[in-house]
Amino acid sequence: MSSCICLPHAILLQPKKNRNSSKYSNNGRRLGHCTEVPRNVNMENLQSGYLFPEIFKHESEHIRKYPNASLIRLGIGDTTEPIPDIITSAMAEHSFALSTVKGYKGYGEEQGNMALRKAIAEIFYKDMGLKGNEIFISDGAQCDISRLQMLLGSNMTVAVQDPSFPAYIDSSVIVGQAGKFQPETEKYKNIVYMNCTPENGFFPDLSTTSRTNIIFFCSPNNPTGHAASWNQLKKLVEFAKANGSIIIYDSAYAAYISDASPRSIYEIPGAREVAIEISSFSKFAGFTGVRLGWTVVPEELVYSNGYPVIKDFDRIVCTCFNGASNIAQAGGLACLSPDGYQALNSVVGYYKENAKIIVDTFESLGLKVYGGKNAPYAWVHFPGKSSWNTFAEILEKTHIVTIPGSGFGPGGEEYIRVSAFGHRECILEASRRLKKFYT
Repeated sequence: MSSCICLPHAILLQPKKNRNSSKYSNNGRRLGHCTEVPRNVNMENLQSGYLFPEIFKHESEHIRKYPNASLIRLGIGDTTEPIPDIITSAMAEHSFALSTVKGYKGYGEEQGNMALRKAIAEIFYKDMGLKGNEIFISDGAQCDISRLQMLLGSNMTVAVQDPSFPAYIDSSVIVGQAGKFQPETEKYKNIVYMNCTPENGFFPDLSTTSRTNIIFFCSPNNPTGHAASWNQLKKLVEFAKANGSIIIYDSAYAAYISDASPRSIYEIPGAREVAIEISSFSKFAGFTGVRLGWTVVPEELVYSNGYPVIKDFDRIVCTCFNGASNIAQAGGLACLSPDGYQALNSVVGYYKENAKIIVDTFESLGLKVYGGKNAPYAWVHFPGKSSWNTFAEILEKTHIVTIPGSGFGPGGEEYIRVSAFGHRECILEASRRLKKFYT
């Protein structure tokens, strides 16, 4: 959008053929010069802003209203605890080495450092038959969602869990898969919404789910915190095989699983033939700002014509990405060292204890709470109440930021998501404020 606002006389300065083509901004004011390039119709089909920047806007407005309030952020899932020094030391050492002739390195492989790729295969996919060359290092799982959408194209049909991480739907809209938004249902016409609620164990009824090319599935789920069982994932793999579909499986929160639930889709027989898995160091290692993730594309996964998907994804990566930061990858290797891995598990344990405090707090108030066991999120039910109204009420009365459940899809109405990422003193203070407000 041009920053110039057209003054009344400016229309007279336009060539005659353009005088009747005045353009208007969202607030109705005439703009200055406009190109003849139309806006991408898919961008026009997006609803409001992306969820998390919208939450930040509410935070900022609240701070302006209450400048002296002590705000507690339990909304956006950003980690808060320091990265263990065994990991930051490795990144610092690599960084300092770049200032020497011997230690300097420029471009690396677009697919990532093979030592890191092999380490991921060994630690996260041991005994699952995956090799280092099937793992592509990236700058985060959310970035890879968009690269996979570019790989698959606009003609795909898509299914998502409802509720689910909003990037799956928004990226589907942007590439043209979603169809028109339907205000009466708050759903996109061409997206299949797989209802995941307490009534069905947070797992969709696949017997009534329409066939789609792509199935986005997150476990442990963001926002509900539910980790799918082995039997549930077996049904999902069988469903994908029967329908000739590809599962895009998001395991970004696998490190938080505390029971026997699978940490990878590839624990299920046959999954290598139907599934791509994306994951991340963000919530496992506190790399939300460092940016490091990976995508697994098995060699057995092929298109309808028999062509290997891995070859096309390799081309996408080589065309659209110059590889993850070599400093971040040095940190990733340190994360997977015996001492680094142990240190990170301690941090994950800290967030799990935070989650238990949050769950216990809301349950003590007589509310039904899900999640918090296998994920760093509590999914809290406020029956009969608008999720945005509950969000606003908690923010206004307790100065605590949460996330309204409807931001994750229509299935999230009446819920809020509460993050366990926070310093312990903040979690305890939030507990005190909530108990004081609701009792």
